[in-house]
Amino acid sequence: MKENIGIEFFEKTKYHHLSEPDQLKGIEAPPLEPPYEKGQKLVKLPSPDTITLPDYSFKRAIEQRRSHRSFSKQSLSIEELAYLLWCTQGVKKISSVQDSTGRVTERTIRTVPSAGGRHAFVTYLGINNVEGLTPGLYRYVAPEHKLAEIRLDDSFGKVLAQACVNQTWMAKAATVFLWVANTPRMAWRYVERGYRYMLLDAGHVCQNLYLAAESIGCGACGIGAYDDDAVNELLGLDGVERFMIYAGTVGKREES
Repeated sequence: MKENIGIEFFEKTKYHHLSEPDQLKGIEAPPLEPPYEKGQKLVKLPSPDTITLPDYSFKRAIEQRRSHRSFSKQSLSIEELAYLLWCTQGVKKISSVQDSTGRVTERTIRTVPSAGGRHAFVTYLGINNVEGLTPGLYRYVAPEHKLAEIRLDDSFGKVLAQACVNQTWMAKAATVFLWVANTPRMAWRYVERGYRYMLLDAGHVCQNLYLAAESIGCGACGIGAYDDDAVNELLGLDGVERFMIYAGTVGKREES
């Protein structure tokens, strides 16, 4: 096959090309998540246990799961949003672990798998139609199960859709999940190969979103088409250590 950037990526992330990880250098691991700004308003989310789920089998969720791009005007409840966040990045446990170098680090056990338990994602949300939340940009602070307000703006959904190569239907979703790669978390252990693992982890997270949305009568759709630079600028990311890696819309399905 003709050489191209994609093939080069897989070649250069083979084990014999990898540089020495910071973990083996005795460098302290990055925090579980980047700190949010001091004074940033936090919204406490209801516990995922507060939602009453319909009688819906896992088998049926698998069978019915598909991408939905048409959404009704019905809003998502704050309980439903909290449930979806917990299903996709929820923290079940924070523990301390001693690695092979003797260094003790914190790690999270979450509702999705991640290479080496690194969990190198930060979830941002483009809120369009969720009860009790002003439209705009938020960040999910997973260890605290809270939302941090970043930018309250009724037009944010339309601007985000434009940055996602003008997929205007996205602005009609109740919310858009924006999974941001927190590269230092993964690179600390896996250096260059960590980029592969973050791509794999993104698939785990989005599949959970599909199945969780299906279980509460919502539709979801994964989004891989976007202008990287435009989206990163919109989210205030540097595009190097932190960049959007995947997105997914959720909303109440439009009845056909």
